[in-house]
Amino acid sequence: MDTPLTRLVGIRHPIVQTGMGWVAGPRLVSAAANAGALGILASATMTPGRLRDAIREVRSRTDAPFGVNLRADTGDAADRVEIMLAEGVRVASFALAPSAGLIARLKDAGVVVIPSVGARRHAEKVAAWGADAVIVQGGEGGGHTGEVATSVLLPQVVDAVDIPVVAAGGFFDGRGLVAALAYGAAGVAMGTRFLLTSDSTVPDAVKARYLAATVRDVTVTRAVDGLPHRMLRTDLVTALEESGRIRALAHALRKAAGFRRLSGLSWRAMVRDGLAMKHGKELSWSQVLLAANTPMLLRSAMVDGRTDLGVMASGQVAGVIDDLPSCAELVERIAKEAEEVLAQLAGLRGVR
Repeated sequence: MDTPLTRLVGIRHPIVQTGMGWVAGPRLVSAAANAGALGILASATMTPGRLRDAIREVRSRTDAPFGVNLRADTGDAADRVEIMLAEGVRVASFALAPSAGLIARLKDAGVVVIPSVGARRHAEKVAAWGADAVIVQGGEGGGHTGEVATSVLLPQVVDAVDIPVVAAGGFFDGRGLVAALAYGAAGVAMGTRFLLTSDSTVPDAVKARYLAATVRDVTVTRAVDGLPHRMLRTDLVTALEESGRIRALAHALRKAAGFRRLSGLSWRAMVRDGLAMKHGKELSWSQVLLAANTPMLLRSAMVDGRTDLGVMASGQVAGVIDDLPSCAELVERIAKEAEEVLAQLAGLRGVR
């Protein structure tokens, strides 16, 4: 398919594999890119040195375009941008809206800037600052999410901005791609669907938990870090929701200490990053610490396979996914199904 997204970033199919922490590493990103989608490398859980190595590893595995996802609210975001520029990365995506200055720095270097947003006003803001496209995630999406469904949010954003809009939240097949295109989107972005592929490095036991989940097993909770966070319901999530403030703080301190050892961050830097996620909301100290070390909770499940100690971010589509194709098989299947649906719809024009 030829859409404004495929032309903008030079991919064969209007499909984006999102930058999921601990999940979107070199193997998954290169597999998605080789399949004709836009693979996005997740950098928030990497040290700057590891980010540089990961970019080089992706490039060693594919000649296709790929991007890097950044957290715009971290203190070293500008340094990570410089690493991207030095390594020749041509697409930058953001989990939160970047500043006008950061967008300008990237665009001056010829990088395509694609922030992720969850509201029309945020899309309008980054478009005014010069963003080349925007990924809009509805409430069905995994991780930090909003309350507005994709089917309502997407047309709002499409009507509000003049740049390509990529739809995220609730997509997993060719029917969804066609639906997004009908709303005016230039493509779809998928996280959970790419997590559940054979190219994903997530432990098999964790993938099995996702495959066994029903739609009702995917919940939104504020207990992890004080912000709405969509994930699989587990005993840990229930325990956090039922914990008193003192127990929650003790749990947060233990997790924060582990992430501090892993990341090399100082306590000051962790608290700063946690506070940066508040977005004007009231957070307890336990939530501030958990906000800073949410990556550690994700790592416990996504890397170590400890579903009892970690959290599993998930879109609602986990409840309707039942297989683990390769990225190549997945993208080909979505593209073929989309073409079939478009042909069926074209046939309706002849019905009287």
